Amino acid sequence: MLSLFFVPLIIVNIGFITSLWALFFMYILSGLGMAGIGMGVMHDAIHGSYSKNRKVNKYMVYTLNLIGANATIWKIQHNVLHHTYTNIDEADDDISAPFFLRFSPHAKKYWLHKFQFIYIWFFYGLSTISWVTSKDFIKMRQYRKMGFIKQEEFRKEMLQVIGWKLLYYSYTLVLPIIMLSISPWLVVLAFITMHFVTGIAISLVFQTAHVMPTSEFPVPDENGLIANDWAIHQLATTSNFSPRSRVFSWFIGGLNYQVEHHLLPNICHVHYRKLSRIVAETAKEYGIPYHIKKTFVAAVWDHIKMLYQLGRMELAPVKQRVK
Repeated sequence: MLSLFFVPLIIVNIGFITSLWALFFMYILSGLGMAGIGMGVMHDAIHGSYSKNRKVNKYMVYTLNLIGANATIWKIQHNVLHHTYTNIDEADDDISAPFFLRFSPHAKKYWLHKFQFIYIWFFYGLSTISWVTSKDFIKMRQYRKMGFIKQEEFRKEMLQVIGWKLLYYSYTLVLPIIMLSISPWLVVLAFITMHFVTGIAISLVFQTAHVMPTSEFPVPDENGLIANDWAIHQLATTSNFSPRSRVFSWFIGGLNYQVEHHLLPNICHVHYRKLSRIVAETAKEYGIPYHIKKTFVAAVWDHIKMLYQLGRMELAPVKQRVK
C-alpha cells in the first residue's frame, strides 16, 4: 500500500508524465494506496495491533501523517470517541456531521436532508481533502477545549500538524506543479481526484458499518448512562459485510469485519475472519444481534436506504417541542 501511494507520486515528481491521462491515472493509483494505508496499515497500528512491538506500531502510525492527516487527532476521534461511544449522537465524532448531513435519528433534521442520499457522494468524495486542509485544525482546537489535548502541549502539537501537512503538500502537489509541463490547474484537479477516490473508499467502508437500518442509535439517560453493557452496545451498533471476499478484506484491512474489530480492537485484522465464526455463534447462543450483509454492494444499498430514511424521519423530542 505504501508503494501504491508513493511510486506513482515519484513517477510524477521526476517529470516522466507528459500525458494528461497518465497524470490522472497515477494520482488515482495513489488515491487507492492512500485508502489502503489508512485502512490496512495505520488503522491497525493506531490500535496497537499492527505488530507485537510497540515501537513498530508507533512508527507505522506516522503513515497517517505521511498521507496528510494527523495521528494525534485521529487517535482521539477514532480510538477514544468512536470506539467508546459508537453511534451516540454528539459523542461519536464519526456520526457528527455538518448541518447538511444527518447520520443519526437524534440529530436535528432540515428539509434538505430529504436529498442527502443523492448529494452525499460529493461530500464523501471531498471528505479527505477537507481532512488534510481544515478538519485537523478544527479538531485540534475542539479537543483542547474538551481536555483531550493539554494547554501546554497544544502549541507543540499544532506546529507538528503544520509541519507534516507542509511536507505532504510539497510532494503531492507543489513538486508536481513545478516538475510537470502540464498546466497547474490540471495538476490540482488530479490531486483532488486522488482525494475523491480515497474519500469515497474510506467513507463507504466506515459508514456502511454503522449508519444502517439495522443499527441502533442509543440515547444516554439523565445520568449519561447507556442501558446495555459495552460489548452488547458494539454488536447493536455495528454491522459486517462481504465476509467471503478475502481479496476485498485484504484491501480494506479487514474492516468488513467491523463487529470483531469493535469487540477486539487490539487484535490484528488478519485474525478477524476466524474470530467472526466464534462471535457469530456466541451471539446466536445468547440471542444477541449480529448484523451482517453478504456483499459490499448490499451493504452500500442498505446505507443508501438509511440515508433516505434519516432524511424523512422526525425526532420525537423535536415533534414535542414543535407542539
